[in-house]
Amino acid sequence: MTPELKTADRGRRSFLGKMTLAFFLIALPSQAWIYFRSLFPNVLYEPPKKFKVGMPQEFSEGVNFIDSQGVFIIREGQQFACVSARCTHLGCTVKHASLDHEQTVRSGGKELTVTYEFRCPCHGSKFRQNGAAYSGPAPSGLPWHKLEVAPEDGQLVVDKSQTVRSDVKLLV
Repeated sequence: MTPELKTADRGRRSFLGKMTLAFFLIALPSQAWIYFRSLFPNVLYEPPKKFKVGMPQEFSEGVNFIDSQGVFIIREGQQFACVSARCTHLGCTVKHASLDHEQTVRSGGKELTVTYEFRCPCHGSKFRQNGAAYSGPAPSGLPWHKLEVAPEDGQLVVDKSQTVRSDVKLLV
């Protein structure tokens, strides 16, 4: 073989080697991204944060428990509110408990007339009528969720992704 062919052959091999390396370096990050992205599925297997609970007239006066969604719908005349039924300690479902007689307590710097409370059966946390924790290991009060009326059919819609103050009521 002549020296010119050896040089041309070396140049061609060098070029092909560099091209192979370039394709490999371009392909590696895209393959790595595909493998990394496969760890996070596009489907969420959790219940929706916004859901309908029924027509306002279906709810009786007082506290109504929606077991499938883990919330209490509170009706006081034409006013509605929604409070979580999940204890802030370890997530147990709290129970509604009517008091034997009306009590007046101070909660959050205000006088509050209390006729019922929420009690956690797991570890004994107790929550006032306004959701404030007053006994037991619960670190905070029960969250209140935004409640609205669906414009298409008039049902009450709970939005668990948004919290509101305990004194916010929906007038229907």
